Amino acid sequence: METSPDISAAVRRLYDTFPFPPDPLSDEPPPGYNWRWSWPDAYNFCTGQKPQKLDIRILDAGCGTGSSTDYLIHLNPEASVTAIDLSSGALKVAQERCRRSGAREADFRHLSLYDADRLEGEFDLINCVGVLHHLPDPIRGIQALAAKLAPGGLMHIFVYAELGRWEIQLMQRAIALLQGTQKGDYPDGVKVGRQIFASLPETNRLVKYEKQRWAGENQRDECFADMYVHPQEIDYNIETLFELIDASGLEFIGFSNPGYWQLERLLGKAPELIERAQGLTERELYRLIELLDTEITHYEFFLGKKPVNKIDWSDDQALLAAIPELSGCMHGWPSQQVFDCNYQLVNLSSAEFEFLQGCSPPPAPPCQGGEKEVQKTVGEILADVEVGLDEVRSILSKQLILLTPS
Repeated sequence: METSPDISAAVRRLYDTFPFPPDPLSDEPPPGYNWRWSWPDAYNFCTGQKPQKLDIRILDAGCGTGSSTDYLIHLNPEASVTAIDLSSGALKVAQERCRRSGAREADFRHLSLYDADRLEGEFDLINCVGVLHHLPDPIRGIQALAAKLAPGGLMHIFVYAELGRWEIQLMQRAIALLQGTQKGDYPDGVKVGRQIFASLPETNRLVKYEKQRWAGENQRDECFADMYVHPQEIDYNIETLFELIDASGLEFIGFSNPGYWQLERLLGKAPELIERAQGLTERELYRLIELLDTEITHYEFFLGKKPVNKIDWSDDQALLAAIPELSGCMHGWPSQQVFDCNYQLVNLSSAEFEFLQGCSPPPAPPCQGGEKEVQKTVGEILADVEVGLDEVRSILSKQLILLTPS
């Protein structure tokens, strides 16, 4: 029996009325490169190495209108992709999106996350972005997905954070109060919310926050409705987030924006405070960081089902024997100025540029064929390039290369 069927039905009605996300349909592949949806890059981030196989099974759990599904298909040409969602209206848009973009056919299912056990087999990668926090019972949802994750598989999750959404919560409650018995009429909720913002003084904190953070995307009613009139939302902090993670039975591998979770970013001018923080547990450190930086609106992270085999490349001989390959998420190559997976500019030295030139290029899609590149080891490349192992490790930390153990 489904938990809180009235809430689930209300969520379904919202997305049937305002399919989300409202990204425009295109006759071309999706723009940009989200490495979190690329199996080789995500696996490399989580384990330090290139995956042994690319012909995997992927589940897009709560695909909405298919923006994520479209990326998952295009970025993983050898994988089979299944996409599920509670809203039949959103699924129709998702199917049309993928048809128009030229994506090969995915297996779309009108299905709740709770009912993931109806799917055949297990999945190597499960993507669940912006879904769990809208479930009446997120723990039941994440456990249902965890049961479908293959051993050694990865799960990519995105959920809301409470501190950066404080003003959003206030507006949600204000709209609900003014709607009264019309709560659940989503077009009316959007109308009421827009009237509130138009009427409040320019100096009002809610107005200023909306203009600073969300006004651009919230011009679309679909985005406004998803943010301000959603019938079900659970916002997390570090403590409640890890309660959810622990309940999944999966291993927490790490946040996909690790730079944010460095205390030096906030307290670098006070080394004595950094020293005091060394006695904190990992979770206490995360909690301290979010308390000091209340702008965080969401958590994005990876979980894994054991055994997840990791390599840190601290052994020099293992690193020298590894085979390096250019990452597909590096932008602007070939150039000494490239953008990394997070679109941060990286200035390469001449020697680093020469090292990357010696690495194998990303494999071409199977349909393109072509001759296979001769693959050199790190040691073989370094024999002709004046680069040290520390520089190779720095390049690896920027996700500019993938390594395959010898």
